[in-house]
Amino acid sequence: MKIKVGLAQLKPSLGDLKKNLELHLSLIEKAKAEQIDLIAFPELSLTGCFLKDMVPVVSIDLRAQIMEKMKEESKGISIIFGFVEESSDHEFYNSAVYIEDGRIKKVHRKVYLPTYGMFDEQRYFGSGETVRAFDTKFGRMGLLICEDAWHPSTSYILANDGAKLIFFLSNSPSRGIKEGEGLGSAQIWERVNRITAFFYSLYIVNVNRVGYEDGVNFWGGSEIVGPDGLVVTKGEYLQEEFLCGTIDLGKVRRARMYTPLLRDEKLHLTLRELERIYEQRTSNKP
Repeated sequence: MKIKVGLAQLKPSLGDLKKNLELHLSLIEKAKAEQIDLIAFPELSLTGCFLKDMVPVVSIDLRAQIMEKMKEESKGISIIFGFVEESSDHEFYNSAVYIEDGRIKKVHRKVYLPTYGMFDEQRYFGSGETVRAFDTKFGRMGLLICEDAWHPSTSYILANDGAKLIFFLSNSPSRGIKEGEGLGSAQIWERVNRITAFFYSLYIVNVNRVGYEDGVNFWGGSEIVGPDGLVVTKGEYLQEEFLCGTIDLGKVRRARMYTPLLRDEKLHLTLRELERIYEQRTSNKP
């Protein structure tokens, strides 16, 4: 199966749900006109990144009118976007949703909330508690949000749960500029994308935003990486762009035939050793 995927490398307006929704809808219409099968937006694409005390103000639940509008739009194209989710017990999550044929098929709540450097997400968001692949009309896939992808365990879980395609939605700031070497944060992300795709023999779609917020710049560079670790399509740095690329799931089959790392994975060994490590760590706690 081949899937035409659109990557919306946009610049959301901080805290402006109405304006951001209009931007999403315009790009969805563009994607439909180009006969794209699935469009993906960055982390917190509906709200912007550094929300702080605005989190409860811009939050929506899964029954909100915005969700109903996106469900209606998804009857012509599958949609992934980032938003602030309010749960039924009024907790707030940095979430991503996959909507297909008028139905919400998956909501992923960001598991790993960074609290280092410029980040203080645990102050404003609750932490997700699950990492699970899910079925779509294109096959089985997974969703991760930014910091989630920096923990190898998350992609390991999704790959072993049957995912052939993982979306990384990110808000990665520009950091570590060195003369002649380029942007450090971009280089690290690109290594993560390529290594993950190659070792788990799957596609990685990384959608990263651009623009400025609170003096912080986001570098873009969205990309699709194939199961051979090679780039399928690559976005520009530091500027808004709508790009697309074709994913051929037949290449996942070939990669797993020739390098059967997942087939040979010893899950029972991994579980046993992780249980041992966990017991040792917890027994040493005061």
